[in-house]
Amino acid sequence: QVQLVESGGGLVQPGGSLRLSCVASGIHFPIYAMAWYRQAPGKQRELVARVATSGSTNYADSVKGRFTISRDNALNSVFLQMNSLKPEDTADYYCNAVGPLTTLWGQGTQVTVSS
Repeated sequence: QVQLVESGGGLVQPGGSLRLSCVASGIHFPIYAMAWYRQAPGKQRELVARVATSGSTNYADSVKGRFTISRDNALNSVFLQMNSLKPEDTADYYCNAVGPLTTLWGQGTQVTVSS
């Protein structure tokens, strides 16, 4: 079955950390560019971070220096380490895979940053 499954979301206090994971199945993972997007209530979905097949990364300005995206091709997984979390990081976070012919989305995991 072709799918992306996210995990790791939850409630965290401002300044805290979370690590999101996304496991892919049914695809040849190394040839897919992977990304994390997020969507806050009432807002459009936005790119958070992307890691290319080469391993190169890029980030939204709002998360630079706080978030780190990484991939492990052996585990068919992509991760998002989120540090120094702020209330404005509260959103549903989605894993995204872009391949030669296919774009996939996960079901999302909720991140809430609140005291």
